[in-house]
Amino acid sequence: MGFTQSVKTCLPKYAVFSGRARRSEYWWFVLFVVVISIGLTVLGAVFFGTDPETGQGSNLLNSVFQLAMLLPLLAAGWRRLHDTGRPGWYLLIPMAFSLAMMVMLLTGVAVFTAIETGVQDPEALQGPAAILGATGVMVMYVIQLIISVLMIWWLSRPSQEGANDYGAPSQV
Repeated sequence: MGFTQSVKTCLPKYAVFSGRARRSEYWWFVLFVVVISIGLTVLGAVFFGTDPETGQGSNLLNSVFQLAMLLPLLAAGWRRLHDTGRPGWYLLIPMAFSLAMMVMLLTGVAVFTAIETGVQDPEALQGPAAILGATGVMVMYVIQLIISVLMIWWLSRPSQEGANDYGAPSQV
């Protein structure tokens, strides 16, 4: 399946999470989204200018496009995992881990803030809190990296031969 056929296949299946998607279908569609995003970023900077303080262009066009493509990218990835014989919800693991990481970081900040209010010398806790926080963040980022690499590996695996639990292979 080529670039154009992939886009013509994935866009009509905007929110179809059942079935299977071949490797070429998924990766050509990902390339389509990346190329259009880069183009819209450039167009946004040309049409809306750049912020003189930060030097960044407007991301309005790209943001709208990314929001519109979120569901079809998720659906295509879901079907791609089905094609390799894995459940589609595995695609949510990196996002769920990121959300859990944010909750744990905010909880850690809240706990150390509460502990600091109850001690005589709150500055004595800043060193241990910083070490604990930095160590936690590094461990979480390493785990996130491992999960992301695993997800890319799963999405790049060959299709399962014949029918699997998610249906017959794509015929394109």
